[in-house]
Amino acid sequence: MPAIVLVGAQWGDEGKGKATDLMGSDVDYVVKFNGGNNAGHTIVIEKDGKREKYALHLLPSGILTPTCTPVIGNGVVVDLAVLFEELDGLEARGVDTSRLLVSANAHIIAPYNRVLDKVTERFLGSRKIGTTGRGIGPTYADKMARNGIRVQDLFDEKILRQKVEAALAFKNQILAKIYNRRAVGVEEVMDELLGYVDRLRPMVADTSLVLEKALNEGKTVLLEAGQATLLDVDHGTYPFVTSSNATAGGACTGSGIPPTRVDRVIAILKAYSTRVGEGPFPTELFDDKGEFLRKTGAEYGTTTGRPRRCGWVDTVVGRYSTRVNGTTDFVITKLDVLTGLDTIPVCVAYDVDGVRHDEMPVNQTDFHHAKPVYEELPGWREDISTCRTFEELPANARAYVLRLEELIGARVSAIGVGPGRDEIISRHSLLGD
Repeated sequence: MPAIVLVGAQWGDEGKGKATDLMGSDVDYVVKFNGGNNAGHTIVIEKDGKREKYALHLLPSGILTPTCTPVIGNGVVVDLAVLFEELDGLEARGVDTSRLLVSANAHIIAPYNRVLDKVTERFLGSRKIGTTGRGIGPTYADKMARNGIRVQDLFDEKILRQKVEAALAFKNQILAKIYNRRAVGVEEVMDELLGYVDRLRPMVADTSLVLEKALNEGKTVLLEAGQATLLDVDHGTYPFVTSSNATAGGACTGSGIPPTRVDRVIAILKAYSTRVGEGPFPTELFDDKGEFLRKTGAEYGTTTGRPRRCGWVDTVVGRYSTRVNGTTDFVITKLDVLTGLDTIPVCVAYDVDGVRHDEMPVNQTDFHHAKPVYEELPGWREDISTCRTFEELPANARAYVLRLEELIGARVSAIGVGPGRDEIISRHSLLGD
């Protein structure tokens, strides 16, 4: 069975967990292949007649599916305190977390990287990137500079100490002499990291090998991105991006699965647009319509709690996501949030200083200056949360979906009509027809 890649098509928070749930027990492994605890999934599960909400930050969404093995891949950066806090929280709610595997090659977020992230962002002032301050960027910087700490290093205290001492010899100079901050002690870092060793050891594996064997046995492997296409460090709205590759190409490097094993790429597109943090956002709304989307869609960051910036759907971004990821299927989420609007604007192109752009501008300056060119579609007022087939949707809701499908250049295979796990319409199987 080939591997399937799941990515966000916008700036994140599109609802990737909805697609994972739709595939349900047919997925044997869910692999998080990039990012860290700087983004999150909110998943709503019906349990004993009640809706229970789970907010996941570092863990793959497959942790909530009893028949699935969740995997933290080598491309992820791991804050061990957050990892065990999340596991403890789930176990307290009766969730079995014993299946979790963690790549031995994943990098560890050291305490000094959290400190550096926060002081650097404050120092930038108006030029800030909008990071979550969780040490993600500095940890990826260490990885690329080849002085990072990997999970496997925790099991060799001598190697670990050498790496911590080497890192702090440089980073303490920055903290003390540039930012006027207290130096971080070697022993406090060692004590924190070594304190997790015994609990972490049973989870650690050569996850690339595990996944290769699973694929050879006909198992289904879902590769799940953190963040989203427009936050990809290479293909996103740089520099207002994350520090890893959140597009489909990152799935291979972040998991150890070769590209020849992937044959489907599912992209999640919210029925409108949101983003958290700084950076350009052509369709952003600053009026009552923006507040309507924020309140109706409960648009507040799963990890940070920050209010999300809201705007109309942008099909230029959608087409870009199709191209960059090789998208085969889209899942549109939160269609129900648009219920009650008389008309719904859809961005079909940009105007940049009088020049129309039907595709993403090649340079960032033009994207900053892009003004949306809208096509107005009629809205609907009927409650769609109980619809389970495409035909049950109001005519205008169907027309909206079909127009998006036409504009983004790939089929819409599923549609979210509510926050619950079962509040979704399936038009085509995400596992392949």
